[in-house]
Amino acid sequence: MTATPTPTAPDQERPAEEPPTAGDSFDRDVLPSPPGATGALLRSLLAPMKARVAVTTLLLLLQQAAVQAGPLLVAYAIDSAVPALRDHDRGPLIAVGVAYLACALASGGLQYAFIAASARVNQDVLLDLRGRIFRHAQALSVDFHERYTSGRLISRSTTDVESLRELLDEGLQELVTIVLSFVYISAMLLWLDLGLGAVAVASFVPLYGLVRVYRRRAGRVYTQRSTAIAAVIVKFVETMNGIRPVRAFRREAANDAEFGALNRRHELRNGDALLEMARYVTGSRLIANTAVAAIVLWGAYRVADGTLALGVLAAAVLYLRRLYDPIDRLGMFLNSYQSAAASLEKIAGLLAQTPSVPEPSAPRQLPPLEGEQPGRKVVFDGVRFGYRTGGEVLPRFDLTVPAGQTVAVVGSTGAGKSTLAKLLARFYDPTGGRVLLDGVDLRDLAVPELRRGVVMVTQEAFLFSGTVAENIAIGRPDASREEIERAAKAIGAHDFISALPDGYDTDVRKRGGRISAGQRQLVAFARALLADPAVLILDEATSSLDIPGEKAVQRAMATVLRGRTAVVIAHRLSTVEIADRVLVMEHGRIVEDGSPAELIGGTGRFADLHRAWRDSLA
Repeated sequence: MTATPTPTAPDQERPAEEPPTAGDSFDRDVLPSPPGATGALLRSLLAPMKARVAVTTLLLLLQQAAVQAGPLLVAYAIDSAVPALRDHDRGPLIAVGVAYLACALASGGLQYAFIAASARVNQDVLLDLRGRIFRHAQALSVDFHERYTSGRLISRSTTDVESLRELLDEGLQELVTIVLSFVYISAMLLWLDLGLGAVAVASFVPLYGLVRVYRRRAGRVYTQRSTAIAAVIVKFVETMNGIRPVRAFRREAANDAEFGALNRRHELRNGDALLEMARYVTGSRLIANTAVAAIVLWGAYRVADGTLALGVLAAAVLYLRRLYDPIDRLGMFLNSYQSAAASLEKIAGLLAQTPSVPEPSAPRQLPPLEGEQPGRKVVFDGVRFGYRTGGEVLPRFDLTVPAGQTVAVVGSTGAGKSTLAKLLARFYDPTGGRVLLDGVDLRDLAVPELRRGVVMVTQEAFLFSGTVAENIAIGRPDASREEIERAAKAIGAHDFISALPDGYDTDVRKRGGRISAGQRQLVAFARALLADPAVLILDEATSSLDIPGEKAVQRAMATVLRGRTAVVIAHRLSTVEIADRVLVMEHGRIVEDGSPAELIGGTGRFADLHRAWRDSLA
């Protein structure tokens, strides 16, 4: 028995043509990137701001110099200014007080200037990075977006960029401050007293080992944590985008269980990160307190013995506290650094992806159209194609569509119909053979030239947030309001648009949710008509519509297709009636080719399909 053909959405067809593979790298959250890509990305972000980075660094150097002068002034006060005061000489003590106040004021002022300068640098870096992610994601080919979920892209531009923001806003200042403190204080301690300085420097060895261990362990944990939050975002976005089937098939409980499992995994990874931080803080404080206690005891013995000045010991203790206090902050920096490094690695992996449909190095122009007919000749010359995750969909495909001809393509699910449309729109490139437009290989056409010549209208008729007029003008952004309205009138959409609250200025809202599916399809056809392409691809353009909506869209189709070359992917055989020619596909091959009347009057596959369709209408 021959089944009655029914509407099928393109993504229902795709699994048969492009089966998923568990080993596909797109199933992983971290995309592969060349060695050193993360560092190269960070350098490229900072390169345009070298001068501002240098000024910011200088401000921090001066601020630290003002801060670290304090213990030296204390040592001078104890060993020189106080004894002078006993001799009724107040000058040294007043000088110390004035100098200490000046250092405090200078430190505060320089800190303010540093924060203001670094904030501008940080925000410009983040602005550049978000722009790069958005532009690069748009430039990547359709096959990338069909395999790498939108939730992961959202995670890259939000959670991962936010991790980098935290590092830039707080972490880098902490790192530079800690490094400068270590260098400055070590030098001061060695200058004040070689023995005390040597003990302090020796304590850096176990601290360095502790930092290395923490970095290695925390790096692994933060990569896992970043992956876990990305999985949470992916699940959330997927569920909200599919809320209608979720409600229709009562998936709430199952989705809640899956989301709960992902949420718990994220909680566990957060707990692991906190445990690593706790281990580091405990170890660093143990080392620091032991070193301080040893130096204080030895220094006190030497003061009592007369071999060390009391002011030098006081300055050494103050410097030691300033040296070891930032150790905890170093842990916080490493905390931010590991999180940001894991995020930056993922962003670098995304930005390292190259389009599978590249721009030609030497683009060609299409030849001028001949005569008044706007259509162009389409040729599939020995085309072979297979998705990278599945077998060959088109084993060898040859087809010639004369300029101005409308070809309807029908066939069972998985026959290769949508693949044919994607190749003609150059969403993919063939793995063998060529697709020619008036004798020019599509791979030789620059993208703007190709998009002016070939336009695709899909089943979903996607509308963007904005007005009706803005959505129609996507077909030709420089079109006037008069041209927009003329296209809508030609399609038959003007009446319903005029009846909207604000007419052409009515906001259609997210995905065009303010208007019906049939009205969205009419807007999409007006957009295509305004673009005035030579070749039009209609992929299941009426399959989701009711009978009145389908009739309206078919009238619009007749207007849009007039004189143009068209490839119409159809499941509803009512759509086929407007075609000059019908192709029946099976397993990537054309098994029938002829006019609708010829095939209906025959005894082949299309005649069976047409007979079953007519019976279903009785």
